[in-house]
Amino acid sequence: MTETFKTDVLVIGGGMAGLLTAIKARQQQVEVILVDKAYAGKSGQSPYADSLCPFNRKWGHNLEKWLHAVNVSGEYINNPEWTKLVLENSFAIYKLFKSWNIEFHKNPDGSLFKKEMPDGGGSTVFFHKNQAPQAARKEALKLGVRIFDRLMITELITSDSKVIGAAGITAENADLRIFNSKVTVMCAGAAGFKPNGWPIHELSGDSDALAYRIGAEVLGKEFTDTHMGNRKTPAFIPFAEQMKAGAGPNTGPKFRRILNAEGDPPHFKGTGGLWLSNEFEIHAGRGPLSAEMPDGSMMEFAGGTTLGLASHKTEGIVPSGLTCATTVDGLFAAGDALGNMAAGAKYPFMGFAITHACVTGCMAGKNAADYAAASPRNTITTEEINAVRQRTFKPLNRKGGFSPRWVIDVLKNALSPYFILYIKHEDRLRGALTYINFIRSHLLSKLIASDAHELRLAHEACNIVLNAEIKLRSSLARKESRGCHYREDFPYRDDKNFLGWIKLKDIDGKMTTLFEPVPEKYRPDLSIPYERRYTARIPGELDHFKRTL
Repeated sequence: MTETFKTDVLVIGGGMAGLLTAIKARQQQVEVILVDKAYAGKSGQSPYADSLCPFNRKWGHNLEKWLHAVNVSGEYINNPEWTKLVLENSFAIYKLFKSWNIEFHKNPDGSLFKKEMPDGGGSTVFFHKNQAPQAARKEALKLGVRIFDRLMITELITSDSKVIGAAGITAENADLRIFNSKVTVMCAGAAGFKPNGWPIHELSGDSDALAYRIGAEVLGKEFTDTHMGNRKTPAFIPFAEQMKAGAGPNTGPKFRRILNAEGDPPHFKGTGGLWLSNEFEIHAGRGPLSAEMPDGSMMEFAGGTTLGLASHKTEGIVPSGLTCATTVDGLFAAGDALGNMAAGAKYPFMGFAITHACVTGCMAGKNAADYAAASPRNTITTEEINAVRQRTFKPLNRKGGFSPRWVIDVLKNALSPYFILYIKHEDRLRGALTYINFIRSHLLSKLIASDAHELRLAHEACNIVLNAEIKLRSSLARKESRGCHYREDFPYRDDKNFLGWIKLKDIDGKMTTLFEPVPEKYRPDLSIPYERRYTARIPGELDHFKRTL
């Protein structure tokens, strides 16, 4: 069964970015529909968020110090204009949460608990999980936002290079739904290969893949998220709590120290951000690694729990300007779907991602509503709906082929070894790319589905494979090591050639690599010696300079 719905603003994704986009757009008195492939308010990563980083001078914060800290942490390739926008609008999100009665952690004396940042620029505050997205959903419904749960968007519909809507399928019966909109906002989160670890098991790169196919630019894929999990229960989300060094008052480190298999601390502490230093230990043959718990027991790590995810807030659809509009007419983006490089080459501090999601969601909602109010509605023709139907249900109509579950497992098996996406080398990247190209060219065209769930998996498989190719090509293009991107064959930062953003775009049917330098005014002073610009050391870096300088 096919149904068509008309709206001014269509929001795809029901995390905090999507819900706030819908709320702010609806407050502008335009019609809003929000679609989520799971359940808006409980899907994606938003339910697990528990921290904000609101900038407030009255709390003693220093914006210049904070911006400098993100710039240094991001190894000089964050976009300071977006970083500043997020921080300057962050306290409004704190006040919004307070108006929704979100409970923030307090000190024993009743004052607000704040985790101060080492540089003195700002601080992070903590709230109870899952309250914010549920409150946002309630607010959206109260304002009249129409929410479609358990409906996966499978493609964006364009006319004369402008997005005029989207098509999707229901989870229960695979019924086709056509949404005719004046403007569409992509908020379906970051990418991932549906790994069984951390709160990203739903992420399949839908935002980037859908936008890329209609001509949008995507960036940041080379900066890999290297979070680890508990080997015994890698999909057990509360492990994140065990690893956190205190998310409220009277809480200390949840473990004493990390040790390699030889009983020593990792040799490359803190390099690259996140857990990349642990991957160096594995590569050196000193694994597995374990955490020593307060009771003296050892908890062994498992890597790859965030397989396919880029370092938080470094990937997504490239914006055009500072309004959350993308380079494709009629398409906006917010949250993790927005590749504005607000963070840089690695994640800066706790609370930045959800703060960014909320701030950009508010911006996208208002600006998309203004766009819709000034734009006519383009009609989606019957011919186009028929073409969409044929593309959407192709796996259901096949008699034989490859299971999407099997294709996803094949891809994960190819890319999960640490020496592909964590410790990278051109030879291994090219070998993996050859493998992925075969999956794309031979297996995806022959996917088969027997029911609505498998049909959804088939579309997710196509998105996952596309994101895998983009990650591999981005990693090949950046012939240096920076942040959470480490090239064993280029173990140093190359400011002369790679101080900028690597973008991928479909040009005449070919995945094309583009490079945009960081504006001159935001570049570090290259007259400062390299070892003072970059204090973190990575394997092979100093040896390289001893040989070449």
